[in-house]
Amino acid sequence: MANIHIDIVSAEGHIHSGEARMVFAPAEMGEVGIAPRHAPLLTRLKPGTVRVQPPEGDELEFFVGGGILEVQPYLVTVLADTALRARDADEAAALAAKQAAEDKLAGAKSDIDLARAQSELIEAAARLQFVQKLKNAKRGS
Repeated sequence: MANIHIDIVSAEGHIHSGEARMVFAPAEMGEVGIAPRHAPLLTRLKPGTVRVQPPEGDELEFFVGGGILEVQPYLVTVLADTALRARDADEAAALAAKQAAEDKLAGAKSDIDLARAQSELIEAAARLQFVQKLKNAKRGS
């Protein structure tokens, strides 16, 4: 069975590279599933979870804070604004980021400040949801 290669990179560095049977990503218009031989696609990503199903082993999860998804028939490239491996997830940091974003939203004085604070809050809430989902999955194991 054919596989697809996936690269996940962000400003912080290279996050993941490997083969996959399927990749799921939070595209701006909804989650997309990408299999080998997928039609070429270029779309924006919203904050959320990229799931990678490797040929063998457990599904891998990565948080992305937005970015760009490029799909070619045998290559998926995620250019993330920010990215986080599941093993690096920190609930305390996610909670602190969400609180900081809420504080900025409450203190916004202009439309630009408001828009920036709303964007930060959306990303922080998605990151916290990602961390809590991982925590609950570990508890259920």
